[in-house]
Amino acid sequence: MVSTTEPQVHVWTRDEYYRLADLNFFQGRRVELVEGQVIDMAAMKSPHAIAIDLIDAALRNVFGSNYYIRQQKPFVVSDISEPEPDIAVVPGSIRDYADAHPTTAALIIEVADTSLRYDRKVKGSLYAKARIAEYWILNLGDRLLEVYRNPEVDNAADYGFSYDTKHEYSSEQVVSSVAGIETAIAIVDLLP
Repeated sequence: MVSTTEPQVHVWTRDEYYRLADLNFFQGRRVELVEGQVIDMAAMKSPHAIAIDLIDAALRNVFGSNYYIRQQKPFVVSDISEPEPDIAVVPGSIRDYADAHPTTAALIIEVADTSLRYDRKVKGSLYAKARIAEYWILNLGDRLLEVYRNPEVDNAADYGFSYDTKHEYSSEQVVSSVAGIETAIAIVDLLP
């Protein structure tokens, strides 16, 4: 009797991902590792880039010197996931991450123009799995901010986790709490 086995997808580890990068396998490409898959990211258009800078400027006033605001840098979720969120607000200072990328954040933000579905479904579940208490999507197409809070187990979600609470803020509104800090950020100030 012949035994048959279905083909299996190779799940890349962070170490394997780094080795491929060292061999210039990803040269000239924007990629990130998400649950063992190397994901090609879309080219960044000007509104996306400007939105990242606007968010960074707004958050510096909220978080001050006890946090480091990282733009498009690796964030460790697990041994098989190292996404590069548009913004990650992490505790401490720049030099605290000289030897290793952060594994926790007060807030993670993705700017979505072409990636809205992916940022909601895949990234949302991934960040909830990492127990990131607050996740934002700046939705450029609809000109609004989506705020997700309270990660929870959700067997129907891509990676078994989702957010319990979602609020949408239009460009005319103000978000009054950021990662538990009372403040006032006008959504229009985040949009290009």
